[in-house]
Amino acid sequence: QVQLMESGGGSVQAGGSLRLSCAASGDTGTIYCMGWFRQAPGKEREGVASINPLSGSTYNVDSVKGRFTISQDNAKNTVYLQMNSLKPEDTAMYYCAADRRACYLGSWFHSHEYDYWGQGTQVTVSS
Repeated sequence: QVQLMESGGGSVQAGGSLRLSCAASGDTGTIYCMGWFRQAPGKEREGVASINPLSGSTYNVDSVKGRFTISQDNAKNTVYLQMNSLKPEDTAMYYCAADRRACYLGSWFHSHEYDYWGQGTQVTVSS
């Protein structure tokens, strides 16, 4: 089993920045993909970014390219999501997820592929 704990959410004004952290514990050696998803009220869960912990390959949804960066610290079993130039439409609950299979360009954003989920951290961006 793997446990995921997110932190770093909060409220910021448009144009501001936040950094989310996701600390993994447990059987982390079985994880081959880590991702960030978000869900706004009344909307479906959306893939934001993913990273392959072994290769370092990253994937982002088009709406955050150039603004959000996913990274990792393998020594700390932690994945980060640096969010810059935040917009009101980025407001959502952000979830960290882990998959026992590697993430690929055509599938990283499928939430049902992920095996483990954190509790989420709220990000609110005001205009």
